Amino acid sequence: MLQCNDLVKKYMNKTAVDGISFEAEKGKIYALLGPNGSGKTTLMKMIAGLVKPTSGTITYKGNPIGVESKKRVAYMSTEPFFYNYMSVADVGKYYKDFFEDFDEKRYEELVERMELGMRDKAKTLSSGLAAKLKIAATLARKAELYMLDEPLNGIDIIAREKIITAVLEVAREDSTILISSHLVDELEKIIDNAVFIKSGSIVLNGDAENLRASHGKSIVELYKEIYA
Repeated sequence: MLQCNDLVKKYMNKTAVDGISFEAEKGKIYALLGPNGSGKTTLMKMIAGLVKPTSGTITYKGNPIGVESKKRVAYMSTEPFFYNYMSVADVGKYYKDFFEDFDEKRYEELVERMELGMRDKAKTLSSGLAAKLKIAATLARKAELYMLDEPLNGIDIIAREKIITAVLEVAREDSTILISSHLVDELEKIIDNAVFIKSGSIVLNGDAENLRASHGKSIVELYKEIYA
């Protein structure tokens, strides 16, 4: 589904991503793990086609990232991406105009589940509610690749469970999910693969069950060992 080969991204004299090679298969949930500043967001933005690599290549289903891949990739960034004048209902209309795979009924269901109101204004939402709105809009698409950048940030424990349930609902045999986070304990129970990124490079990558068996540690314990 997705292949990254020796990706490098430099900003002036800073290297945000340093030689990352990574593959993602259909039907699996991948966790991109690491603290803030490790390169997770930059990697996702390159896959989404929003940032151009300094060097290296990215292919989606064998083709370079471009217009066609963007039609199939649902990316949720950490930054807010709605206009202040928009209501929750306007956000749905906005997404419907941009994405052919946007499911209005699914969006309405997610909005209700996230305890949002269709008349609520985006600019008046708390950070937690704004995060839920981004989740609802992103997961209402019938995409092939979902990328969620820190979807659990600013979310209380009860709401996290709702978000994880919504993520599992879009997990299909023909779809792939990438989730970046430093809240490893929340993700360990649902992921198939763990990708540990440190200082812009992958330091450990593999099937989550195999990593636990070969190291004799949980994914949470491995995280603590790598980043302590």
